[in-house]
Amino acid sequence: MRILITGHDGYIGAVMGKLFEAAGHEVHGLDTGWFRHCVFGGEPPRVEEWMVDVRDADESEFSGRFRGFDALLHLAALSNDPLGALSPDSTHEINHRASVHMARLAKRAGIQRFVFSSSCSLYGAADGATELDESAPMCPVTAYGETKILAEREIAQLADASFSPTFLRNATAYGISPRLRTDLVVNDLVGHAVTSGEVLLKSDGTPWRPLVHVEDIGRAFLAVAQAPRESVHNEVFNIGRPGENYQVRQIAELVTEIVPGSRVTFAAGAAPDRRNYRVDFSKAAHRLPGFEPRWTLRRGIEEVYAAFRQHLSPELFGSSRYVRLPQLHGLRAAGALDATLRWCPQPDAPSRVRDRSATTLESAEESAS
Repeated sequence: MRILITGHDGYIGAVMGKLFEAAGHEVHGLDTGWFRHCVFGGEPPRVEEWMVDVRDADESEFSGRFRGFDALLHLAALSNDPLGALSPDSTHEINHRASVHMARLAKRAGIQRFVFSSSCSLYGAADGATELDESAPMCPVTAYGETKILAEREIAQLADASFSPTFLRNATAYGISPRLRTDLVVNDLVGHAVTSGEVLLKSDGTPWRPLVHVEDIGRAFLAVAQAPRESVHNEVFNIGRPGENYQVRQIAELVTEIVPGSRVTFAAGAAPDRRNYRVDFSKAAHRLPGFEPRWTLRRGIEEVYAAFRQHLSPELFGSSRYVRLPQLHGLRAAGALDATLRWCPQPDAPSRVRDRSATTLESAEESAS
């Protein structure tokens, strides 16, 4: 299959592309390049990529370049709650309106499969007493969660005999990626443990979180792309491994079991978090053909610990390179991004299509990192 991944150069996309290539598919990418300097442990495989903001994807160019693709996997987004707080207007423009725009472009270009990267965070403020399935009420507490709901609803309305969307509500990701993020709860706790000996909790530790390894998110997208159309057409799936719901304090305690000499500590002012939900993953386990999550939290923490011991210094962990919000702040401060998070005009701007060996705005990215 010919696959287009938007956000292919982000935390999930950099892992997902390798899985699709290993399965024999032809992978192409579309990305803004915000985080291409945030390298951890080596670059992802090289693919042909289209460097453009999803808000600015042009219908005529898109239809010409991507006609004949079999599936579009839409990951591109402002990817967490703090980024949503940075710029709520841009969050709605990118995560909601541009996602719908990309779905419409894909449909007009004849791309029949559209897999949307949604999030379990749209369940938001729940009591944590029961596991929520795909029919549960949605109660988002952030702009990020709100935009995922809006995008799901509008993209679902495009479904017909020629266009088949599927919505994957991913649990909170963790694990190693060439485009690492340390602003995710598991990666963050392990990073603190490795670099300081303290497993630092920023809440009181009571909120529930559903968790999923970044590779298992990629396996879910692969399963959808390869599944019979009728089994995934306009369907919603919570993505994670059954049983992988944890209170944040439980995650921290497991980290202390794996990282020698570490101990749980609390940040000043640590308090309950309104985001508190457990998720039921049984629908994907029973109804998504070929989807078999392979990672448990314990094994994932062991993987992250081993990688961080080898590659993560205290200085690097404390820098902006692997934390999305300060990385974007740095690019704005360096004059590379404007207030809407678009690239500012550059005299040596690249062509919109390039391979991964090309580099641009390197000095600005170095400043931000």
